[in-house]
Amino acid sequence: MPRCPGLDRRGGCAWGRSTIVGRTVPPLPIRLAGTMTTSAPLGTPARPVPLRQDARTIGLVGLAHGTSHFFHMLLPPLFPWLIGEFGLSYSELGLLVSVFFVVSGVGQALAGFVVDRVGARPVLLLALGCFALAALATGLAQGYAGLALAAALAGLGNAPFHPVDFTILNKRVSPARLGHGFSVHGISGNLGWAAAPVFLAGIASATGSWRTAALSAAVLAVAVLALLLWQREALDDRQGAWAHPLAPGAGGAGAEHPLAFLRLPSVWMCFSFFFWSTCALSAIQSFASPALQTMHGLPLSVTAMVVTGYMLCGAAGMVAGGFLAGRVQRLEKIIGTCLLASAVLLMLVGSGVLPGVASMALASLAGLGTGLAGPSRDMLIKRAAPPGATGRVYGMVYSGLDLGFALAAPVFGALLDRGLTGSIFHGAAAALVLGVVSAVWVGAGVRKTGPGQTPAKRP
Repeated sequence: MPRCPGLDRRGGCAWGRSTIVGRTVPPLPIRLAGTMTTSAPLGTPARPVPLRQDARTIGLVGLAHGTSHFFHMLLPPLFPWLIGEFGLSYSELGLLVSVFFVVSGVGQALAGFVVDRVGARPVLLLALGCFALAALATGLAQGYAGLALAAALAGLGNAPFHPVDFTILNKRVSPARLGHGFSVHGISGNLGWAAAPVFLAGIASATGSWRTAALSAAVLAVAVLALLLWQREALDDRQGAWAHPLAPGAGGAGAEHPLAFLRLPSVWMCFSFFFWSTCALSAIQSFASPALQTMHGLPLSVTAMVVTGYMLCGAAGMVAGGFLAGRVQRLEKIIGTCLLASAVLLMLVGSGVLPGVASMALASLAGLGTGLAGPSRDMLIKRAAPPGATGRVYGMVYSGLDLGFALAAPVFGALLDRGLTGSIFHGAAAALVLGVVSAVWVGAGVRKTGPGQTPAKRP
């Protein structure tokens, strides 16, 4: 039995401390990626994190993510007013959307490096400032150049959001609740997409001024920024307690190159997964309504509801998916099952054998599968990320989302121009199947090499 090094103030043995020549030395800190914490005395159980603490962080990150999706839609709801004001064509307006996603996609891949270097919180606050400037530029625009500037500023603000959000969630939220954090993150994005048209078009219609609507969006961005500044302590990823522990010998002179994570096949398969799943989302968001209108002769006012239904089913799926992600080890099985079920539904819709209302219902229900898979997808990426590279990995992986939006829209638009309405749904189903292949590959790689392990260097 080892000898007790000394007594604490309550008369117990102070095993957590050592005594050197009459001085009490505190226990050594344990080095974590991006944070420092102190080891507890032996035999002391870890104190559970209060629900309120996790919920506060999850809620604030969800609000920020919903705001970023709101500003995805800063310009599209105002297109009818912009056409009347400046005489622009839909091709010119579509180019503004491309400007947004190009800036966002390139910026997102680079933003992860900035987040890992300076921390997520300051980057988050700067991004919200960019949204306010984008809305202000829209409200003051005097022509196409002003609108292009607004699109670029909004894309710049959107660029760091996924590296920022997932870095904060992974470091601040306890593992038992992380699946729910991913669920809320996804739901808030859907709600941001849904809220923007109502907010912007509603104010423009009520006031008769699209500029008032844009300036109101600037006020909204400033209000969110003020709230996050007030609650900034809950977003401080430097204080996170759930970061990956560094591998033995990591850090110092032996630290890996910042680009070492690019050698991981799982990172590129995650990128591929996001690209294909976003191609499917782009097809449904942009072209499902006119495709169903052409196939079944339903009015656009009715078929437009399929997008709303898809998003609402997706949000419901994310709620349930948050429980699954925290309890299942083989996450790729959840992803594969859910996305394949959605693909089957979309294939049925594209076949044209069902009546119009039934086709709308099945297309909407397909959103449930993609929603269920969402939290498991984000958890799988967390497992694939190397220690200390969370921001870089999420930045690179989520840039596949921007690339998918930027490339899929013209492809599916060309199919619709040629009258291939069923191909909209068949193409979306095929993209989901390719996404499943990517997810299975990622899961197999994580099980084989362990979470976030980079390939061994050749001698």
